[in-house]
Amino acid sequence: MGIAEVSAKISTAAREDGRPLSDIHLIAVSKTYAADAIRSALNAGHRAFGENRVQEAAGKWPELRADYNDIDLHLIGPLQSNKARQAVELFNAIHTIDRPKIAEAIAAEMKSQSKALALFIQVNTGEEPQKAGIAPAETTGFVEKCRNELQLPIQGLMCIPPVDEEPGVHFALLGELARDAGLKQLSMGMSSDYDIAIQFGATHVRVGSAIFGARTKP
Repeated sequence: MGIAEVSAKISTAAREDGRPLSDIHLIAVSKTYAADAIRSALNAGHRAFGENRVQEAAGKWPELRADYNDIDLHLIGPLQSNKARQAVELFNAIHTIDRPKIAEAIAAEMKSQSKALALFIQVNTGEEPQKAGIAPAETTGFVEKCRNELQLPIQGLMCIPPVDEEPGVHFALLGELARDAGLKQLSMGMSSDYDIAIQFGATHVRVGSAIFGARTKP
């Protein structure tokens, strides 16, 4: 589809929902794609990108940032505490805070590096045992811990709905949890359902294959 087509679809979805386009941020998910593929989106003027793995991002983005100094890089995959230092160095936002140990590691590194990041808490809305994320019932308490004990500037919540369920149900739940916690930003919606996510209030949509094409499986 390409970056222009996805942006146009987002614009249409925002207009139909009566929302200003400025409220919705497109994160081009560049995981597994080589730097050459990413440059086409950069040359088109796009600057917000998402990566799943710290190590992969470290191999691609320093060189790209040497050519484009206004890149906004988001970590949208699981984070291990031993990667927290490198993650805080590399990224502008982390969408996957999912347990106290990770929150504590990020807080320590942000203080050590004197760097402020945009932070989201990942919620396991489907309560799937194989998936990362805070349980819905624990979300408000975890947000309060991050804010009050760790002084983390939590901005919003993130979710990945179960693949075999209606995503709107999970987007609605995430929005309800965000309101309960006093949060205004929602990271939800991917290539197959970002237009639906916008209808449920998404502020950040994470789109990869619809922009860059099908991924090659290892």
